[in-house]
Amino acid sequence: MLSELLQGTDTGAVLIIQDSCSYSGQHLLKSFISAALNKLHFHSAYTDPLGWTNRSAFTVHQFCVEELTHLLKQTSHPKPVTLVIDSLSWILRHMSPPAVCKSLQQLKKGGAVRAVIGLLHADMHQRGTVGSVCHLATSVITVAPGTKGDEAVAKITKRSKLGKVTQDEEIFSIKGDFSVTVVSKTSHAGRRQTEPEEQQMDPTANLTFNIRLSDTEREAKEKLALPFVFSKEKKTALLQSGPGSGRILYEPDANDDYDQEDPDDDLDV
Repeated sequence: MLSELLQGTDTGAVLIIQDSCSYSGQHLLKSFISAALNKLHFHSAYTDPLGWTNRSAFTVHQFCVEELTHLLKQTSHPKPVTLVIDSLSWILRHMSPPAVCKSLQQLKKGGAVRAVIGLLHADMHQRGTVGSVCHLATSVITVAPGTKGDEAVAKITKRSKLGKVTQDEEIFSIKGDFSVTVVSKTSHAGRRQTEPEEQQMDPTANLTFNIRLSDTEREAKEKLALPFVFSKEKKTALLQSGPGSGRILYEPDANDDYDQEDPDDDLDV
């Protein structure tokens, strides 16, 4: 799958390369740039991200659809381009995650931008921020170091337009010219792997008492007469019409305190 993504991304696609301090995804990002390179236009928002010197052609706060479209139309390329962002983490340091996600969602609709490829340093952000950005992506590549010095592991999650999720795990290496060689891969088509905290756990697993019933206890429970259940005589009297149908039937309880000599004793004040 990694080779397929390098060959080209669909229109409106958003691809996130997710790395960490243990392995940098910048080399893989450059591989995507090299694979898609026809004519490169470089805009730096890193040296002066907040526009303090008033000499920056593009600042981090201009990361929105209107400003990006205006910037891209200044180039001589007539067709929609592939926008490469190095990195989204730098933008998220100065803009709120909802604003960044909104801009990425609007860029997915096409227009001046054919596809978006962004690098995200996952260990710089809270898990909710990483999840929000990756949720709107059509493809997510999470990179980690491999067992050999020149190899790395890529966990790829790709979502089709019909909602099908395909997951691959590939071992790859990057050469000096930024070409990618896939060493081995394992496909998990149609599967969705959940994190350990997402897996459903038995809430009764660690209790100090047993809340489940044995067969004997369940049988005794079913034979137990519940309170406030009409007896057979009361049901018959209530369902029959005619004389006496309006009388009140009272069945004394075993705990009733009833005095035969003064039946109205409870009415005395």
